[in-house]
Amino acid sequence: MRKPIGVLGLAGFLSLAACGPATPLDSLAQGETGRVVRIIDGDALVLDTGLSVRLVGIEAPAPERRNREGQPFADEATRMLEDMVLGRQVQLVYPGITRDRYDRALAYVRTNDNLGPELWLNQEMLQLGGARARIYPDTSRLGESLIEMEAAARAKELGLWALPAWDIPDAATLPADARGFYIVTGRLGQVGATMDPDAVCTRELMEGGPHVNFLPNAADACDFEDQPDWSIGVRVRLRGYLREGQLEVSHIFNAERLAAEDSL
Repeated sequence: MRKPIGVLGLAGFLSLAACGPATPLDSLAQGETGRVVRIIDGDALVLDTGLSVRLVGIEAPAPERRNREGQPFADEATRMLEDMVLGRQVQLVYPGITRDRYDRALAYVRTNDNLGPELWLNQEMLQLGGARARIYPDTSRLGESLIEMEAAARAKELGLWALPAWDIPDAATLPADARGFYIVTGRLGQVGATMDPDAVCTRELMEGGPHVNFLPNAADACDFEDQPDWSIGVRVRLRGYLREGQLEVSHIFNAERLAAEDSL
């Protein structure tokens, strides 16, 4: 049975944070500080310095914008982040490159004031089911732990994971015109003809679905003869951008090997 959907109040967030593990953020490059004055959506905010910040390692449901329909749980995810951090002082921490093409800061964000315990916002959004993990090669440090945080929330059906709309599909069931960031499951097949010039290899999926292009930071999944974890028939959970029947897996953290007893 699915759990009821709702947005936790600040007290709930603080309670969960107090029970969580200490964050390893001190080992990364420390960035700017500022007070959060605006929440854009579940993975983006603005500081009082004017700096826009994209919370790396997570992908929150996209809200409605112009001609784009909003995704399920987008409003709840935005309020979730707002309840946690609006008005609080934060520190940016950089796991890789610091800016994107829109000049947004690409950061892990943690609170550093006396209004409550220290929160690692990226982690909190995953643990509460407000976002899915999405690892980019240029900001991948600590990425494996983010995948684990998402898995824990998914197992408990927290936040967006309580909605059928966010069930992880078998790759073979995707419509031919599917486009966007997807998490899918399937069984790895043979290496096929590489259609992406940036890919190290393209793997087919045994039961059908998109071809999977593994980029250089996911190259282990190409060498199935010497890497048993990625041999033919292995059950996997893959995450990446899907378009025109091609799924791009940009980092090995985005390819999870599933044990035989694990549900796809």
